[in-house]
Amino acid sequence: MSVEGSAGAVKSGPKAPPLTLWLGGVAFTFLIALLGYGLSKVPGFDRVGPLACAILIAVAYRQFWGYPEAIRPGIQFSAKRLLRLAIILYGLKLNIDVVLHQGLGLLVYDVGVIAFSIGLTVLLAKWLKAEPSLSLMLGVGTGVCGAAAIAAVSPIIQAKEEDTAIGVGIIALVGTVFSILYTVLRPYLPLTPVEYGMWSGISLHEIAHVALAGAPAGQDGLAIALLAKLGRVLLLVPLCFLLMYWMKRSGKVQGGAKIEFPWFLIGFLVMSLLGSYVLGSVIPVSESFQTGVSNVTTFVLTMAMVGLGLNVNLRALRSKAARPLLAMSITSVLLSVLSFLLI
Repeated sequence: MSVEGSAGAVKSGPKAPPLTLWLGGVAFTFLIALLGYGLSKVPGFDRVGPLACAILIAVAYRQFWGYPEAIRPGIQFSAKRLLRLAIILYGLKLNIDVVLHQGLGLLVYDVGVIAFSIGLTVLLAKWLKAEPSLSLMLGVGTGVCGAAAIAAVSPIIQAKEEDTAIGVGIIALVGTVFSILYTVLRPYLPLTPVEYGMWSGISLHEIAHVALAGAPAGQDGLAIALLAKLGRVLLLVPLCFLLMYWMKRSGKVQGGAKIEFPWFLIGFLVMSLLGSYVLGSVIPVSESFQTGVSNVTTFVLTMAMVGLGLNVNLRALRSKAARPLLAMSITSVLLSVLSFLLI
């Protein structure tokens, strides 16, 4: 059955009220996100995480049953609005005070990592004749903070939702493989726990990947790993504004459209300031509260990933993703090797 055909089948019959369809779309992404969480508890899939599992389920649904066209408004709300909400809430994970007081030296490494990752991925993509916007998002995801970075820059570079979902899936897959390899190699590396933690923090993709790889190094190793990673997260904001400037100067804005100002980044900064200087000091909060907010953030982001995953056409994926994946994989390997040698 074709996607168009299945969409037409959904449209037939009496129409439900718009609010019902909107709520149905949000509820649909909620349900798939729950299934993604359940799948991420299964041995093997637990290494991948709920975001990638939810995208996998959403992509599979699209291929077998087509896009649920009747509830598109609610799905699009999850893919766009909830995505921005997740980025805003993600700011609570960034402790600016800790980064500025303890991680200024690491910020130099972080700037180099971001410049290297984006520059090399884009150059390799051009050489391989890979899809440019997808490759750029993968470079940003590799250099900064994985799926959250891809989600933040995708509206700025006017990427297709399908490409955003593909990028998130690739970054989750490659990052998971690398983090597992790090834990396997840890006992054989001539690095102290702190050195290993620094290496993990400046070279791995997601915060979750850094936490997974840094844990075997003990508390000190994990702390320095997360600190190095948070520095890269902090640099997401200036990077987004640089990309806005580049898009305008290079004339890459399609169809004469204007780049929408990323107001969600202001929310990201406000939440970062709130989490860094207000919550826990001015306003006491428990550890369980912070854990709960973190879990809610991840779940909201997972719902957004479901909305994006439903846009993925596997036939297009086969022809579009192979070369950007190769470019990003080469960059990730070289980043790991070079950062290892520098530590």
